[in-house]
Amino acid sequence: MRNKNYYLSLYPVRWMLIFYDLLIFASVIAFSLLLYRWHNLEWWQILLHFVVGSFISITSRFFWRVYGQIWRYGGVQSYLRLMFADSVFYLVYYIVQRFIPGFGALIFPVVSLIVFANTIISLAIRMVYRYLYKHVNRSTKGGRAIVKFINFIAHSDWSLDRGDPVNKIKIAIIGAGVVGTGLAEELINNPVSAYTPVCFVDIDKEKLGREIYGKPVILEEDSTSDLLIEHGVQEVVIALPNSVNVESRKKLYEKYKAAGFKIKSYDYPSMQSTQKGKRTLRDFDIEELLFRKEQEVITDVTINYYKDKKVLVTGGGGSIGSEIARQIAKMEPRQLILLDIYENGVYDIQQELRIEYGDTLDLKIEICSITNKMALEKVFKAYKPNIVIMAAAHKHVPLMEHNVIEAVDNNVFGTLNTVELAEKYKAGRVHMVSTDKAVNPTNVMGATKRMCEYICMTHARIKQHTTFSATRFGNVLGSAGSVIPLFKKQIQNGGPVTLTDKRIIRYFMTIPEASQLVLHSAAIAKNGELMVLDMGQPVKIYDLAVEIIKMSGFEPDKDIKIIETGLRPGEKLYEELLVKDERLTKTDNEQIFIEKDIPLSLEELNEKLEILTKAMDLKSNTICKAALHEVVPTFVNPNEINGGGA
Repeated sequence: MRNKNYYLSLYPVRWMLIFYDLLIFASVIAFSLLLYRWHNLEWWQILLHFVVGSFISITSRFFWRVYGQIWRYGGVQSYLRLMFADSVFYLVYYIVQRFIPGFGALIFPVVSLIVFANTIISLAIRMVYRYLYKHVNRSTKGGRAIVKFINFIAHSDWSLDRGDPVNKIKIAIIGAGVVGTGLAEELINNPVSAYTPVCFVDIDKEKLGREIYGKPVILEEDSTSDLLIEHGVQEVVIALPNSVNVESRKKLYEKYKAAGFKIKSYDYPSMQSTQKGKRTLRDFDIEELLFRKEQEVITDVTINYYKDKKVLVTGGGGSIGSEIARQIAKMEPRQLILLDIYENGVYDIQQELRIEYGDTLDLKIEICSITNKMALEKVFKAYKPNIVIMAAAHKHVPLMEHNVIEAVDNNVFGTLNTVELAEKYKAGRVHMVSTDKAVNPTNVMGATKRMCEYICMTHARIKQHTTFSATRFGNVLGSAGSVIPLFKKQIQNGGPVTLTDKRIIRYFMTIPEASQLVLHSAAIAKNGELMVLDMGQPVKIYDLAVEIIKMSGFEPDKDIKIIETGLRPGEKLYEELLVKDERLTKTDNEQIFIEKDIPLSLEELNEKLEILTKAMDLKSNTICKAALHEVVPTFVNPNEINGGGA
């Protein structure tokens, strides 16, 4: 509860406003007397008009909380409130003076003049007050004099909450539509903002020469660096609706970057999706210009599927696992259990979700390896999850080439443990996160993930309570080990940018989009279905490196060198998403397809697992890798594919 002093501090300002409003009303009465001379009214009747009229006016404004507004921050709604209050005053005042005997009725034009003039002058004074607050330059002698005068007559202190406009960063807002004007209003109304808009840039010729919030609109084709410099622009903010495509944004970025401006974006967070419709002013992410705009794919079907369910996410602290957790948290699950062996990552997402949802989300964290079946069973026994999303895996290709036993143990047998325990404790759905590297794998990581697909698809054949499915997709932007952060860091260090081969091609998708598609595909997949995501057009990594260097303000191979280091062990020039195209089936979602993979029999699967177990027992990475080649027939030497792909 606010203390008494808080409320008392409001009274001087409110009563001061009432005093000035009474002066305005008295002035209006006096003006109407001079204009119409109020024939046949005694002096006491004129005084009565002033007393009753001002009482009705002030009472109406009090009722509509006009005196509760802080007018230096007032917007359209504040002025509309005053006008509505005075409309009520108009009606009541006319009735009172017209129909009460002895009052001294005035003709309709005189009453209208009194009310309208009173409203217009009241509005004008408040608008001038707000305008001076926002635009007076406090660094000049005249500006300081105005501030002192206003502080004296308004009984306020602008210096307490107003930043110094001289030190604000002057920006040009690209886009004079709803988004751009919304940003301008937000900055103008925020006294402590570090930015101040000085002009707008737009493609609409009808807006040329006009002003928004007192700031001129420049035509985009005329917005050269010289023209922007005339307005003192230091930074450019791109504030465009989502309907504007990536190519248009890219052209704008390149144009103003080449002119030497620092570029910012007024948009939603690009690599996280915990935001709830709030745009923010942030640094421009280069990723936004290189790939298609991420799409919201979560539907009511998806939300209802996870709502009121107990959901276990293995690998919940990883790049994909943590984003899956964010998405599920929005869907009001009965309980969300995040399991990971790496406590730092899962701790971070725990804190984030607690801040976001507090006690409304029943969040549980378990530190456990999926290879430890005894510890993993305790988790299943304690929570009995309805849905299990398997995102736990070793995924770094070069590292797994030198740690084959660990890759097989974690990826293959960790998946087996999860699947068997899900069956034992009757989970309704187990959905596995797979990879394009599982298709015709040329490395240990891809081969182990193909084995994981075998496990899920085979167990789907067994008649039981649990439904099994999987989703396969390519690289994700911003994930741990992603190539883009590496390129950025190399550029910041002055180069060179290193890539293994200029011919390498990869598919990319943002983390939120990939995670949403995983959750949606899990919700719609039938038992035994392997879902494949449409990753769009593949990207040549060399072209990607060139683009990032250029967008960072450098010239490739001149300012920043690009060096080939040679293909790493197990790396292939291009990835495939499908085993065989003719097995592809469409779904209702244009980004999700079903591959009709032929599952192994349980006997065949067990034979393969036995081969891997024996190989692991020999503690030899070489033998274990040979065993992987034996159990995954499509696992080939990368040279066999790279030679054909070159």
